[in-house]
Parts: sequence; structure tokens; C-alpha cells
Amino acid sequence: MSIEEKASEVQDDLESKFRSIGKGRYGRVLRMAHRPNKDEYKRVLMITGIGIIIIGAAGFAIMWLMRYLPGYF
Repeated sequence: MSIEEKASEVQDDLESKFRSIGKGRYGRVLRMAHRPNKDEYKRVLMITGIGIIIIGAAGFAIMWLMRYLPGYF
């Protein structure tokens, strides 16, 4: 098998994979996906920010407890 035939085979495999992107398991998800509007983006940003703040506060509380109350642990 020559180099050209191997390259052609690889290219055909890649093209067949890209042609079937919207038809497989995740095709429904890709068809339903859309760009979020301004309100959706703000809501996601707010929820993510609140989650980051809660996790940071919990980490700070654990650090504070471990530093100032080491005898209890």
C-alpha cells in the first residue's frame, strides 16, 4: 500500500466521522444547543459566582478553625 493510498484512507475515515457528528448519541443535544441570551448568561454567571463564594467561605472557615483551634482536631 502506497503513501497516497494510506493518506486517502485516513482522510476518508476522518470525513466519515465528521459527517456523522449530528446523527449519533449527542446529535439531539447538539441540535437543541443554542447561544444563551443576556438573561440566561447573567443567571449562569450569578449561580456560578455564588457557588465559588460558598466554596471559598467554607475553605476559609476550615482554615481558620485549623489555625486557631488546633487542640480540638
